[in-house]
Amino acid sequence: MRIKVDNLSFGYDYRTVLKNVTFSLESGDFLVIVGNNGSGKSTLIKCLLGINRVPDDKIFIDDIEIHDYRQWINIGYVPQKFDDFNYEFPITVNEILTVSKLTKIDEDQKLSILDRIGILELQNENINSLSGGQLQRVFIARALMNGPKLLVLDEPTAGVDSENIDNFYRMVNDLNAEGVTIILISHDVKTTKANFSHIMHLENGKAELTHVCEIDFGGDAS
Repeated sequence: MRIKVDNLSFGYDYRTVLKNVTFSLESGDFLVIVGNNGSGKSTLIKCLLGINRVPDDKIFIDDIEIHDYRQWINIGYVPQKFDDFNYEFPITVNEILTVSKLTKIDEDQKLSILDRIGILELQNENINSLSGGQLQRVFIARALMNGPKLLVLDEPTAGVDSENIDNFYRMVNDLNAEGVTIILISHDVKTTKANFSHIMHLENGKAELTHVCEIDFGGDAS
């Protein structure tokens, strides 16, 4: 999935968060976005997902202006926080994945996703009995249920133990190798095990995009 952002500025009330951001991604690219808290990382993601209303002709998805784009089923999103989710509601992992499924994925494919994420044994567990890391993996699985062409991950390993972080990056790298475009927000690019092709530094709302072959890890990348 291709992404093009052309001179995008965005703010809340009287505060400008993004300033003249311009970049493009080709299908199969892997972008890591880094920056301090408040630098605009999550705001940019929400603009790309159509959550934040942006001016016309600033964002294009597969060459379609974002306001005309309709194939949102092709985008999987795992936010950093699930503020709109009722954790007390008595629903199992299997049930939450079933209601999230919009395509005709069969049972074997669903079980394959659960196994790939490492939560196959949790499918019948109530979600309010899960740890934070387990719950995060459930929502990653949910994002994969419809076979996305673009996967957007906002600090996806928060609260996940080191073993499952390794499993997560193996899974994400495999998906990218299969042609899925990935956008990942990370607080520390030096420790990430993602096979990213591009890195974007956001600072004070301004973005700098660098190809991986041009990156010098001798300095401070976080």
